[in-house]
Amino acid sequence: MSALVTGDAVVLGVQPAKLPSRALALAIDMVVVWTCYLGISLVLALTTSSLDEAAAMAIAIGAFILVLVGGPIAVETLSHGRSLGKLACGLRVVRDDGGPIRFRHALVRGAMGVVEILMTVGVVACIASLVSARGRRIGDVFAGTLVIRERVPTGRGTGVPPPPPWLMGRFTELDLSGVPDDLWLAVRQYLTRMGQLDPAVSWSMAERLANEVVDRTGTPPPEGVPPAAYLAAVVNERQSRDARRTLGGGPATPGNVPPSAAGYLHEDRTESGRVVRPMETPGAGPGRTGWTWESGTDGKGASAQTEPDISGMGASSVTEAQPTSTVRGQPGATGFLPPG
Repeated sequence: MSALVTGDAVVLGVQPAKLPSRALALAIDMVVVWTCYLGISLVLALTTSSLDEAAAMAIAIGAFILVLVGGPIAVETLSHGRSLGKLACGLRVVRDDGGPIRFRHALVRGAMGVVEILMTVGVVACIASLVSARGRRIGDVFAGTLVIRERVPTGRGTGVPPPPPWLMGRFTELDLSGVPDDLWLAVRQYLTRMGQLDPAVSWSMAERLANEVVDRTGTPPPEGVPPAAYLAAVVNERQSRDARRTLGGGPATPGNVPPSAAGYLHEDRTESGRVVRPMETPGAGPGRTGWTWESGTDGKGASAQTEPDISGMGASSVTEAQPTSTVRGQPGATGFLPPG
């Protein structure tokens, strides 16, 4: 496990890709790129046979640069670090701070790849990856990038927590088509680690991510909803739609997804209203901090989650699983409940 530090000074745990998986991804990419290059070269040879030798050589060099150098750069830029081989092997190129790469990063990687991969048949890249602590080749060092594994085993208690019961089904009409994959990935990574973060840092990250989701969907959040709860509800809604698409039985729209498919909590009802059994929160355990969306006590004094007794969406609070750590406040300009 390697540590990446984000712009919010939060250490994220990621798994750098090992040499075998990177070599397999590179082999797939090279097969595709060389196939395209040979096909284009054959077509050019047939269509430029009437040209002189100098013109034919210039066209051949241009095709080499365009396909073997420009092609991988364009693919990594447009896919934010996922070429065909990396997609097949579950890998992704990210910045040193964990963010998605841009054109300048892909350009440096592609330019160095000419020397590391094409001119030396990958020998230099393999040696550099073996001696690097995080498996980086020279192009990664110069570009400030890192190849990580996106498909990692999900351990106990590291899944995305379900939203509060009073938020379930509130976003059935929300248009999620404009939310990019890299933003979904950032939201999921935050939700799986929010119980391990400092409360102030956790709130700042949640509010920033929630505002990005709001900008993409074009729909303001319900008033008084904590940003972390809003993110969990939106992710739950997307999982519901994905479950319907995978299991069949109708279009991929929410509303009729069974709780088991969407990751809902089971609930009981008491005289005081709806009471949901406490969920297992990320980070909970010996020596670690877990937390719930809303805390209350039932008749037996046990911790429970209850729907706010307020008309409309209602206000809520985020309560840390520590005796005196509570975050409360009044709704702010962004629509989220800021800490007080």
